[in-house]
Amino acid sequence: MCWESLLVLISLDHPPKSGFMKFNFHRLHPLVRIGTASDRYAGWLGQIYSEERYQGRGTRRNKVIGGRSLIEKVLPVDSVGEYFEHFPVLEVDFTFYRPLLDQDGKPTQNYQVLKQYRKYLKEGYHLLLKVPQAVTAPKLRHKGGYRENPAYLNPEVFINQFYNPAIELLGSHLQGFIFEQEYLRKEDRDPVKQVADDLDVFFRKLPGDKRYHLEIRTELYLRDRVFAVLEKHGVGQVLSHWTWLPPLRKQFAKTGGKFFNAGGQGVIRLLTPLRMRYEDSYLQAYPFGRLVEGMVQPEMILDTVDLMRQAVNQGVLVNVIINNRPGGNAPLLAEMVAKKFRERMEPVTPKGQLRLW
Repeated sequence: MCWESLLVLISLDHPPKSGFMKFNFHRLHPLVRIGTASDRYAGWLGQIYSEERYQGRGTRRNKVIGGRSLIEKVLPVDSVGEYFEHFPVLEVDFTFYRPLLDQDGKPTQNYQVLKQYRKYLKEGYHLLLKVPQAVTAPKLRHKGGYRENPAYLNPEVFINQFYNPAIELLGSHLQGFIFEQEYLRKEDRDPVKQVADDLDVFFRKLPGDKRYHLEIRTELYLRDRVFAVLEKHGVGQVLSHWTWLPPLRKQFAKTGGKFFNAGGQGVIRLLTPLRMRYEDSYLQAYPFGRLVEGMVQPEMILDTVDLMRQAVNQGVLVNVIINNRPGGNAPLLAEMVAKKFRERMEPVTPKGQLRLW
């Protein structure tokens, strides 16, 4: 494979009549996949989605963020076919809010939506699924407060209501499962040993699968005892650029520079600027059609690229998942990451092998 064939990167075409921008991240590198956290954003019309294709289509929904009422336009499900013309991987995050099957084994609305997504998946199109919070959250929101979650780290709930139906629906398109443990306040935190022991018991009872990744949002738990459990079970540590976590490079340094996933994959999620709350980042980024001046933190891009290079050097396939909230527009953030990654690649042998420094 020649060097040039590996660098069919970001193709930016600006036809004078339509102004449509074509982003293509499919062949950035054999061990790199760039995608986004969720899809179907009307703010991406003219970038990822063709405006004329969705005129008069889609739905509108009201959303209250930080006391402000917003109207979001969501494109129809068939737009995912156009999404994959640009990106090789997509993180599906609506599965975080509801399992695929209910307690009686009947398909939920999320199952039906994911079934619609499946119709548009072709060879080489991959999905990362967020595991429902019903499995990963110690407490769940209830009537303006929180209550204990009886299904927390329940392997039967995960297997029967999510894992099995996901495998059945998606087959080889299923790239991985992301277990997200949301930030815990001091008064809600268990000792590190207990967290590690609970995770050890949970992952020991799951089906043998090399596609598990855990995102820990409480810095206290980024400790050797927890990492030992992840490594033992081959569960990847999700490196997340998120409000109350340390910078990406420091998260990775805590592991000793290891990728734990048994399948040889890594996940980097760019979610919010550091030290900026979800509500504030959402309101600044809305309606997600452009980059917001001064919002993108340069170290986020540099750290991401450095981690991509380290993954490639270790033979790890890295999935970089980008949200709108770190800067206003995920496709343009993806372009920034890909461009910087390309700048730091160089050919080193006549055989077309790559070396990253």
